Amino acid sequence: RAQAALYCQDYAECALALDPTRFPKGIKQVSDHAHSKGMKFVLWFEPERVAAGSWLAKNHPQWIFGGAGGGLLNLGNPNARKWVTEHISRFIKQQGVDLYREDFNIDPLGYWRANDTPDRQGITENLYIQGHLAYWDELRQNFPDNLIDSCASGGRRNDLETLRRAVPLLRSDFYSASQPGNPAAITGSQGQTYGLSFWVPYYGIGVFCEDVYDARSHITPELGMASLASSTKAGPISPLLPQRMADWHAVAPEFYGDYYPLTKYSLSEDEWMAWQFNRPEVGSGMVQAFRHTQSPYESIRVKLQGLDKDAVYTLTNLDVPGTTEVSGRELGESGLPIVIKDQRGSALITYKKKP
Repeated sequence: RAQAALYCQDYAECALALDPTRFPKGIKQVSDHAHSKGMKFVLWFEPERVAAGSWLAKNHPQWIFGGAGGGLLNLGNPNARKWVTEHISRFIKQQGVDLYREDFNIDPLGYWRANDTPDRQGITENLYIQGHLAYWDELRQNFPDNLIDSCASGGRRNDLETLRRAVPLLRSDFYSASQPGNPAAITGSQGQTYGLSFWVPYYGIGVFCEDVYDARSHITPELGMASLASSTKAGPISPLLPQRMADWHAVAPEFYGDYYPLTKYSLSEDEWMAWQFNRPEVGSGMVQAFRHTQSPYESIRVKLQGLDKDAVYTLTNLDVPGTTEVSGRELGESGLPIVIKDQRGSALITYKKKP
């Protein structure tokens, strides 16, 4: 993972800002290697936060809320936006970047409000947001085959206009890898999937995956998985990694289907949570269910949605050998019984309509 320092004048200075010891020829040597392996290359940028003492703060303090002392780059200023658009576009082209990841680890509201008189509050914010969206539109026009990841300090920019242009590959900074040993982060990740799936069709997260309950709580349309041992260089990759990845591969296509919550929303540790994704056009789907750490109930029955009542479906529980066949009518009217014998347990069930 590499993060570019982009507060410099031109490409030559940017190449130096990338750490000349590790990247003497810039980041392109990394992107070239990725492309040679058939992979795309994502690079992490943060153009809106300007550091004191940087080239931009020294040479264009009038573009910055905070001036020469650093602060927020004013994207509502056409000249500032033109500079950053040309600067980033040149860097993307010269360094072979396929996915532009934009972080935003600064609170803008105080800067916006301080720039407006009491009778003009909101004007600076309005112009800034227009400028930011125009900046992204220009990047998309310059690089129509590239993608934008709206990281934004962990999912803090998931508004409708942003989501028309980008996707959050890290939907939140609150997840188990960032909160080791905190069970609320795992249940919280389940809650994020439950809520985001109503509105956001594509999002992602990352997880260390030795534990099946933890890993399944983070299964999302886009998923980054790593072994805790390999991440700390303490040992080989966990043998559980292929198993957890197999779970994701078994259900990943179903996230593009219709979403149905099957239980109420609850982060309480004495409850269950479950939901369904269904693709009627191909006759397949999946159910995720979680028995929380203190739930006294070993089973629930959930009524599946969107099925063909006159069809028969083949169900596969990824934790139980074999398959079962059940009619769509029974699954929708009587419901699907799900048994999880252990507290802090999960079930992952796929189904396919028989021809």
